[in-house]
Amino acid sequence: QVQLVESGGGLVQPGGSLKLSCAASEIRFGFNTMGWYRQVPGKERELVATISGGSTNIADSVKGRFTISRDYVKNMVYLQMNGLIPEDTAVYYCYAEGIWPRMDYWGKGTLVTVSS
Repeated sequence: QVQLVESGGGLVQPGGSLKLSCAASEIRFGFNTMGWYRQVPGKERELVATISGGSTNIADSVKGRFTISRDYVKNMVYLQMNGLIPEDTAVYYCYAEGIWPRMDYWGKGTLVTVSS
């Protein structure tokens, strides 16, 4: 059973920083894409950032403020969030796509609240 466990969420003031971490349990053939999505109550889950091989995909709303990185040996993915604004408040979910079988895995989410 693949598990993704997020950590690092919390309350931060506008302009502050947080770093989210996601630890994925081992999977036989590894993961292709890993990344982060976020969701606000009443809205659809939206992509924040993904990383696959040497390529990253960053949402326009966070470009220049958020950075995604990955440790392929430890099966971990990180999201460094700088210059946080209240609109970044959401539950952040870790995502991973298994290479084989091609399945999507999700963490339970970690809450990020940006407020003064």
